[in-house]
Amino acid sequence: QVQLVESGGGLVQTGASLRLSCAASGRDFRWNAMGWFRQAPGKEHDFVAAINWSGSSTNYADSVKGRFTISRDNAKNTVYLQMNSLKPEDTAVYYCAAENTRWGRGSSNKNEYDSWGQGTQVTVSS
Repeated sequence: QVQLVESGGGLVQTGASLRLSCAASGRDFRWNAMGWFRQAPGKEHDFVAAINWSGSSTNYADSVKGRFTISRDNAKNTVYLQMNSLKPEDTAVYYCAAENTRWGRGSSNKNEYDSWGQGTQVTVSS
């Protein structure tokens, strides 16, 4: 498995921006699609965004499309989630995850991921 560590969360006001980072180590993650999920209190892990192994294809939940951007820098073993125009409903713990197969295109199904970070809290105040 690959070890993942998220950072960049915090408390911001509505309309602000944050950039989350996910640093990978261990198994070479360059060949794996990566995803971001989030979990609000009392809810399941919800899909946010995913990026394929090469970075040429991305996939977003409808709720964040046009506001969030996922990217990756394989040379730095890091995946990013740029979050703009944040809303109170974006408040959650955000997790990055690595898909369990090589050369994936970035699934929205959390069961396709076998490595998860510890999460970073994002709180958006109104």
